[in-house]
Amino acid sequence: MFRSGLRDGLTHFLSPISLAVLVGQIVVIIDAATKREDAYRAAGKLTKPGWLIILTVAMFANLLLGLLFTIAGVIAAMVYWVDVRPALKEVSGSARKGSNQGPYGPW
Repeated sequence: MFRSGLRDGLTHFLSPISLAVLVGQIVVIIDAATKREDAYRAAGKLTKPGWLIILTVAMFANLLLGLLFTIAGVIAAMVYWVDVRPALKEVSGSARKGSNQGPYGPW
């Protein structure tokens, strides 16, 4: 009985986290899919199909295989979000100009 309660408690704790990870992975896949193919090459990053395959496989592994692959999927999504995405924005010119502007000029 104790094991069942512990398992239920852990499931209730991890379910919202898993849902948040899944939503985040979907957002990253959509972002990767909407970028231009030539921007990936210009930024010197892995190709668009390469990133889409990595992110999609990570998402499905997360859904089907559990915690270890959830961690791997989060790492893949984070690498895309903090390394590839800013490089693509810089190359494609979609980064906001003057985003470091304060009320009295640049800071």
